[in-house]
Amino acid sequence: MISLNYRDSRPIYEQIKDGLRKLIVTGAIGTDEKLPSVRSLATQLSINPNTIQRAYNELEGEGYIYSVPGKGSFATGETGAGTARRQELWEKTRELLAELRYLGVSQEELMALLEEEPSGGTPAGGRKEGTR
Repeated sequence: MISLNYRDSRPIYEQIKDGLRKLIVTGAIGTDEKLPSVRSLATQLSINPNTIQRAYNELEGEGYIYSVPGKGSFATGETGAGTARRQELWEKTRELLAELRYLGVSQEELMALLEEEPSGGTPAGGRKEGTR
């Protein structure tokens, strides 16, 4: 479900948050589907339950999940819930596009990237990660 990278500079709770967010956004976790309990996910990942709780709290604050006391946490289906996240990603995209243009990536290459399948492919003008 979620894999942790201990070499990643991001805190563990952010990796969990990003992993769950990706599962929700891609539909792997459906609307109103129950998320694993804090305790069970902590056991599964061999980390402190407080770390999971922090990720769940932040996801709830961002509108990706909601909690029902005594029942657990569930994925929301509201696309408007991620308005702040959408704005954040929009700004990051602008920065990335500016850097890519600076590095000489053409408008045609950028458009080709936009038309690629969401699962990914070869970056414009480059190779897939990990190939030589």
